[in-house]
Amino acid sequence: MGDNAARRQGQPTVRILGTHGIPAAYGGFETAAENIAVFLRDQGWRVIVYCQSDGDGPIVEDVWRGIERVTIPVGPDGWKGTSLFDLKSIRHASRFDDVCLTFGYNTAVFNVLQRLKGIPNVINMDGIEWSRARWGFMKQAILYVNERIACWVGNTLIADHPEIETYLAKKAKRSKLTTITYGAHRVDSAPVAPLTAHGLTPGEYLTLICRPIPENTILELVQAFSAERRGVTLAVFGTYTPETDPYHRAVVAAASDEVAFVGSVYDPEELAALRFHALGYLHGHTVGGTNPSLVEAMAAGNAVIAHDNPYNRWVAGDGALYFTTARDAAARIGELLQNPARRAALSSAASARHAEEFTWEHVAGQYETVLQTYLGGARVARV
Repeated sequence: MGDNAARRQGQPTVRILGTHGIPAAYGGFETAAENIAVFLRDQGWRVIVYCQSDGDGPIVEDVWRGIERVTIPVGPDGWKGTSLFDLKSIRHASRFDDVCLTFGYNTAVFNVLQRLKGIPNVINMDGIEWSRARWGFMKQAILYVNERIACWVGNTLIADHPEIETYLAKKAKRSKLTTITYGAHRVDSAPVAPLTAHGLTPGEYLTLICRPIPENTILELVQAFSAERRGVTLAVFGTYTPETDPYHRAVVAAASDEVAFVGSVYDPEELAALRFHALGYLHGHTVGGTNPSLVEAMAAGNAVIAHDNPYNRWVAGDGALYFTTARDAAARIGELLQNPARRAALSSAASARHAEEFTWEHVAGQYETVLQTYLGGARVARV
């Protein structure tokens, strides 16, 4: 694997870097990589995905569902291990002329190698990751520097939201930028077993699914729901450690007995079922671009209550009620629960918005259009 035989036979080739690999079992980037890879495979592309594994040993190459994988083991955990994996992946990919699709800019300093060799590199720029307070000053500084480097070395920069493209236009040429969102598969049916496993009843609960950090407005949403008796359950997903985390402790303390902390759920089919059978979804994200959890809720036909900001408004459109304060959220929750006709209209609007912009066929098709501009074997301008 890795020679130019595929290109000589006229088969387009792409190398996907920057994720933990496929099949997706980690997060949004992995889900995107898998769905885009499968779509491109079905369109006749040769797709090579770089995958991270733990431990030491040689690079392993295999094929998964017609997609080639290059699995690179790394010893360290956390940022150090991810950075080492990215470096090794980029060095391996840079031995060939194939167009690269890179998810994230966290280690963009290594992408300089591709630019020096004239290898085309399309970079998904994620959200404004360096601005997130949870990283601390040092990691924020590292991310900020790498964002600037990515704006320089990337041949095309993918923004997942128009607001992110507007932000990037201050740092890179407009001609480099394009907006391609995140996708989700439509959910038309789902089993009830995943609900009963968590003590939930179809049509008698709302969901709140996100990382338990202040920027996701979890405390305000739990306070809003708990302000009065609702007659339904608020199922809060995520790992909460109130004994060690002050924010988690505040969230748990604010919860009424109608709030259930059900833990973390990572299985996509289980999550789809939990969303599909819910009355609605509470989305408190205040920063970032197109959030996968919001798109997946819309794909399941959820009526949405979302924090009022440009990111969420563009994504959900008429499929959501919006709030800015805990008092607003309490009123929106009451409106959603007490007005079935309004809830049904929101659900229909959310489904329509998903079908318009956020199917994987639409999203991956846009990626293919961008990647096709770099085919033909010609290297791009070197630095």
